[in-house]
Amino acid sequence: MSTHTHRSAFRFLWRVEIFLLFYRLAWYALLPVVGLYFWRKGRREPLYRQHWAERCGRIKPRLRHPVWMHSASLGELRGAAPLVTALLAEGHQILITTLTPAGRSAAEQLFATALHGGQLQVAFAPLEVAGFVRAFISRAKPRCAIMTEIDTWPVLLHTLRRCQIPLAITNAQYSRRSFERDRTWFGLRTNLFTAYELVLCKSVLHAQRFREAGCKNVVVAGETRFDLPIAPHLLGAAQARAIEWHIDRGQRAVICIASATIGEDEQFLQAFLQIKTAFAKSGRPSPLLVYVPRSPQRFDSVDALLRGGGLSVCRRSAALDHALQPRAAAAMQEADVFLGDSLGEMYFYLALSQVVVVGSSFVPLGSHNIIEPLALKKPVIVGHSIWGIEYPVVEAMAAGVAVQVQNADALASTLIHLLTHPADYATMQRGVASFYADHAGAADKHMRILKPWLGSLS
Repeated sequence: MSTHTHRSAFRFLWRVEIFLLFYRLAWYALLPVVGLYFWRKGRREPLYRQHWAERCGRIKPRLRHPVWMHSASLGELRGAAPLVTALLAEGHQILITTLTPAGRSAAEQLFATALHGGQLQVAFAPLEVAGFVRAFISRAKPRCAIMTEIDTWPVLLHTLRRCQIPLAITNAQYSRRSFERDRTWFGLRTNLFTAYELVLCKSVLHAQRFREAGCKNVVVAGETRFDLPIAPHLLGAAQARAIEWHIDRGQRAVICIASATIGEDEQFLQAFLQIKTAFAKSGRPSPLLVYVPRSPQRFDSVDALLRGGGLSVCRRSAALDHALQPRAAAAMQEADVFLGDSLGEMYFYLALSQVVVVGSSFVPLGSHNIIEPLALKKPVIVGHSIWGIEYPVVEAMAAGVAVQVQNADALASTLIHLLTHPADYATMQRGVASFYADHAGAADKHMRILKPWLGSLS
């Protein structure tokens, strides 16, 4: 593309270039295995078996020199959505790519108006084969490429720069665990980040690591997930159900376990049984546990586990219809657990609750994000594993709006204290509102930096 010919040729360190040679050969050799993997995944998610041409780089272009936004997963895509909205508002055409069917479907839903209006296109990203990536670039003719979070696909980054496509990363994060591990691997992965001409980081800590990795243009811009809109109908439904179920105004304590994953259910069950016993001894009504598993494949097994622990479970699918209106047979007053067996309704579950325990943090997975509960002014509790959400959990704990515990016993005692000491809870809740206000507006911060950068590409 002629607009990028002024950029000098880019190369990684010689040892990274050697690694890339073997990496490319491995991808060619394993392409049949990758194809089989997608085909098998397609049994559950048919979209894995569709749009193969896009994964091979043969995209059908519908835009003229778009801004290419790549978000690997559904979570990254949702986090970047406020930035995509801001770019669309500035008149940019946007090509969104993702790796998963969930991400693709979410993009088509979130940006349906721009999609049908010809301002946006959604596709699967090309596989890690240089020929596929070059073909994709040749057809799409992107004005620039913007990755999100921590994309380090070597062939994709290298080919973009060799094709002189300006490259940036937004909502960038580089966890301490990854950084320390990468420094022991001869700088192979850290050197990949030097492909980025502009790095917009979530926090000062992340920015420092990117600079130590060799990145030159690094700016702290926050995380655009703080600017995600919240669907009013979910909040309205939660308010109505809370009144009907007599859990509003502190009538009954409500705890939410959000995004629980394998290995955590037994710990959460143990903690809740302790809480239930403590409340009974003090003469208080037993709390309601709003339990939301991380994946739909686990809904039935979690239901069986909770019932096996002696708890009364009411599933969202049994209690409410598709519009979150009550079904006649629902009896929530007697239930110990309200099981969230639905997708896309997390804010409804969070809004029902007083305090939120974030899953994937009581097993070594780095934790699910804490921004959603903070957005609803809910105090947060996380477990021992938080490396994946270093920002904003470090800042949230320092501000006293998030608490870290190490095991189920500590979780139970922390929850009992919060729910039986109204003054302490109120102080923490006020702190959440202030903390969220301080960290919102990241999309505007990103745009203040991206606008002159994009303007320089013309």
